[in-house]
Amino acid sequence: MTVSKHRVHQAYQRIISAIFEGTLKSGDLLQEAVLGDAFGMSRTPVREAIKRLESEGLVAAEGRFMRVRSMTVNDVDETFFLRRELEPFAARSAIRLPTAQLDAMEERVRQLMVSDPEKNDLQRQTDYDFHRMLVREMGNPVVAATISALHRRTCVFDHTQVPKRLLLGCKEHLEIIAAARSGSADAVETALRDHLDRARDAVLERLGKTQAHSHTTAG
Repeated sequence: MTVSKHRVHQAYQRIISAIFEGTLKSGDLLQEAVLGDAFGMSRTPVREAIKRLESEGLVAAEGRFMRVRSMTVNDVDETFFLRRELEPFAARSAIRLPTAQLDAMEERVRQLMVSDPEKNDLQRQTDYDFHRMLVREMGNPVVAATISALHRRTCVFDHTQVPKRLLLGCKEHLEIIAAARSGSADAVETALRDHLDRARDAVLERLGKTQAHSHTTAG
């Protein structure tokens, strides 16, 4: 049976929203059948969505069960700290990327800027491929894998959670591509470091507001 990517994306976004709105709390059990009934869909897309969340660190396996993990301000701050230490240095090698590859990525970023993110998973895949492309030329698979794992921990903060970052992030991606074209490794490193700082600040603001709201409603 083929699983609709659109349905998986819908289930994924519904679970993410429930976690950040406090409907699903840290430690809560994720039951495919229960969530499927709540979302008006079968268990299959819910199962695939939970697998994606597990890879991003928001869901953890406990025996046969999957439970929600907390995402704290400290978690996000530490993740971005590590990305900021590793990724800009590794991305200096992006000046060696072929022009055709930079052109193709620029086209994808520009397409994302005029697309409707509610109808597809274009933002997630474009962002993932963009950051993976930047460090590929370094030729260190361990560093690349570490950066990808760190990236997955924060990609849950997409347009649904931090809407103002969609277009701003795309513009910053274009600036990084322009820096790579210029042949200046320093420019690439600086542009990417600024990009990560802005993304971190937006995520921390969003998460801080969410947790403050959760504490208020709980009290």
